[in-house]
Amino acid sequence: MARVRAGDVGAYGDLVRAHAGVAVRVAVLLGAGADAEDVVQESLVKAYRALGGFRDGAPFRPWLLRIVANETNNLRRSARRRGATEVAAVLPEPVADPELSAEARARRAELVRAVEVLPEAYRLVVTCRYLLDLDERETATVLGWPRGTVKSRLSRALKRLRSSLETDGADD
Repeated sequence: MARVRAGDVGAYGDLVRAHAGVAVRVAVLLGAGADAEDVVQESLVKAYRALGGFRDGAPFRPWLLRIVANETNNLRRSARRRGATEVAAVLPEPVADPELSAEARARRAELVRAVEVLPEAYRLVVTCRYLLDLDERETATVLGWPRGTVKSRLSRALKRLRSSLETDGADD
């Protein structure tokens, strides 16, 4: 980060290469859909312009992912204002894996459906923690919530998921 602040554009390129993949996943999973790469590009430009406000010693990844989350929210708000349909796919379709049994694929599809119908705050926290594998601190930074809020919403979300999956399983 010191090299970037000193004007080394190549160093910023290194940061971009290191974090672009997760940034695109965040944008997709938070609702940018097909516009995810555009959201990330805009976020990277904004991050570069805002480097002067980056706190020394702070981790770069959560800071960047927060910018991506904000840009994704801006995109979704803008689409609603224009009357466009909101991006429906928050979770990607499960990838067909021949190693998985039909039963495992069915369980995964059931879990994805259960996550998709969670209220937005719960869906976001589950997505960050388990689909993006962010730790609690990073999740709080990305979502702009206090850590206590992340903990409580994650707890409630997991309780809902358990209840939903148990109810669905009882129908079998």
